[in-house]
Amino acid sequence: MKSRICGVLFFSCCALGALTVSSCDKKTDCKANVTVVDASGASAANIPVLLFATVKTSQSNTVTADLKAEGVTDASGQVSFTFKLPAIYDIRATKVENSTTLVATGIIKLEEGKGVDKTVTLK
Repeated sequence: MKSRICGVLFFSCCALGALTVSSCDKKTDCKANVTVVDASGASAANIPVLLFATVKTSQSNTVTADLKAEGVTDASGQVSFTFKLPAIYDIRATKVENSTTLVATGIIKLEEGKGVDKTVTLK
């Protein structure tokens, strides 16, 4: 009888420990994968990409918040960002070529513990 009670207590403690450990391992990072393509749909490498948040002030003006991230696309036209909190970001990718500026814009909404992919096109 005593061994049965010890076995039940041991199993209960193990189950409680497993629940505690698994709840601590919850992944809350938000990952944004931005792909930049040109007008023909081809990947655009070495393109600076800016993620930024715009907010309205109490005077109904729109300003750029301090929440910003910058990166450069790789050979496949992709750049990735990781944030600790969910947010909505504006995307701006800019390519200057032969005194012509091409810009790609978009919006990406990040959710807790998820990765989001967004493709923007240079125009």
